[in-house]
Amino acid sequence: MLNCADLFSGAGGFTLAARQAGLRVRLAIENDRHAIGTYRANFCKGALAPRLLTDDIKEIDACKAYRDAFPDGDQCDLMLGGPPCQGFSTHRINDAGVDDHRNDLIHTYFDFVRAFSPSAFLMENVPGMLWERHTAALDRFYLEGALAGYDVREAVVVDARNYGIGQRRKRVFILGIRSGLDASNLTWPPQPTHGSETARRSNPDLQPWVNCVSAFADAPSDDENDVHMTHSEELVEAFRKTPANGGSRKDSGRVLPCHRTHDGHKDVYGRIDPQQPAPTMTTACINPSKGRFVHPVEHHGITVRQAARIQTFPDDFVFGGGLMAAGKQVGNAVPVELGRQLIAHLLPLLRRGRVVEEREAPAVGAEAPGEFETA
Repeated sequence: MLNCADLFSGAGGFTLAARQAGLRVRLAIENDRHAIGTYRANFCKGALAPRLLTDDIKEIDACKAYRDAFPDGDQCDLMLGGPPCQGFSTHRINDAGVDDHRNDLIHTYFDFVRAFSPSAFLMENVPGMLWERHTAALDRFYLEGALAGYDVREAVVVDARNYGIGQRRKRVFILGIRSGLDASNLTWPPQPTHGSETARRSNPDLQPWVNCVSAFADAPSDDENDVHMTHSEELVEAFRKTPANGGSRKDSGRVLPCHRTHDGHKDVYGRIDPQQPAPTMTTACINPSKGRFVHPVEHHGITVRQAARIQTFPDDFVFGGGLMAAGKQVGNAVPVELGRQLIAHLLPLLRRGRVVEEREAPAVGAEAPGEFETA
């Protein structure tokens, strides 16, 4: 069985995707207490449960982490992980986020790539990381990859809609392939399977984008994530006045002082249109004041379960920590089905990595931790 590790694992979207693609997750690292509880409840049972480390990743010895997670000396085939991305957020203005200490976590991630020496690594982040003001941080990442012996593919922006997920979600994925591993026949990213009407005119093999109507089917009666925010009577009345299935806040007649001076963020307090792909599920996806997150016809924000379905989590996956913490975990996750497709696309490459290149002793974490420190 192929093995992987999931760094900055959150609630486990990438972990579940890897399992669905047939990989064994040997290690996960996360230090948000609510995400830890969710991950432990959903994954840390049975003989093949991953080792879960809950310390600050900057304080973890990557070499020791490898030895503990792979006591049999087996190979790590794939390294996954999306470092916290607040410093790269597209909501930042002016030079906010430049030199944000959280951006350095992408380099901590690479310390683990070096220690584990996977056949490939796949990092996910927000499109804001490609902004010109973050060029230095990104260039450093590419340089570290080359020095560590990896062919780091150019960052690509992947839209979940183009792979059959009912959500318009764009995220950056960076793929690194260990030097010497034949990747000449690997197309990256995978060819889209779905597209807009315009795209389908030029490529009739594409299917139409998937809508999000299934997210609003009844939840199981005992589902603890079938909960939504409690709103004021004034807000509930505004929702009543907002047309069903895609109505916006302007339709309700509700105007706040900030709306008179700033006409942006027109989607806030808007209803989701279930016949279209959903908006991006953010860390505030259960809060209608943060985006188009009102239920299509009912007079409240969407539930955690509805947001999780949009992120393609199964109904038996339970998010802990309370309403706000659960919403944050959902929004931070890689959509499970998108992750599964990306990982499945890499399986032939990972299998070649098992056959073509034997793991050398220095690559399994035997060096001193200082060997992996960067300037």
